[in-house]
Amino acid sequence: MTDPPPVKRYHGFVRLTHWLTAILLPGLIASGLQIYGAFPQFGPRSDPYPLPNPWAGESFPEWARLGGWLAGGLNWHFALAWPFVITGLVYLGFLAVTGEWRSLLFRPRDLRPALDMQLYYLRLRREHPPQGKHNALQKGAYTAIVVLGALSVATGFAIYKPVQLSWLTALFGGFELARYWHFVTVWIFVGFTVLHVALVLLVDPASLRAMITGWYRGRFPSHD
Repeated sequence: MTDPPPVKRYHGFVRLTHWLTAILLPGLIASGLQIYGAFPQFGPRSDPYPLPNPWAGESFPEWARLGGWLAGGLNWHFALAWPFVITGLVYLGFLAVTGEWRSLLFRPRDLRPALDMQLYYLRLRREHPPQGKHNALQKGAYTAIVVLGALSVATGFAIYKPVQLSWLTALFGGFELARYWHFVTVWIFVGFTVLHVALVLLVDPASLRAMITGWYRGRFPSHD
């Protein structure tokens, strides 16, 4: 059986913003952990909040942090944050202008196909479910990561400018809670990244080549 002909899957803008994010995000996480290390708890110093945090009072290893100390972590975090925001806006602008968002947006009708795809990944279903350019689980992940990115930016601004953007800080329950939600997004990003890379390598390595070259060659059944 001959291989199917390659198809154009990822536009250059998508590949550029994907790899820029892949470079910027680890630096943001590492510098954020350096900042967190200056005060590894949530709430006022005299009365910390009893919020779920398995790393309360702990310091992350040096290899996982960027900046060396608080000021260095802040400098790196701010230096990387703006390119991260701009990259995200360029990506969203591309989706809006081209209409590509339609193939990425998770809708209620995708719930059942997402379940079928999960069963396939867990090897509880033999046949690969039909899909278009992206399967339902991918749509859910891409939609969730955009929402998560917006949340991380919003909470970041809330703790960066708590006076000038007091309305935004208040929206998240105040400075300390905004800081907590900003911290939580870090671990969701980490979990998403690990799962994303694992699924790409284990289930569809052709998509990694496609994200580099733009062209996809695979055997998964599809329909539009």
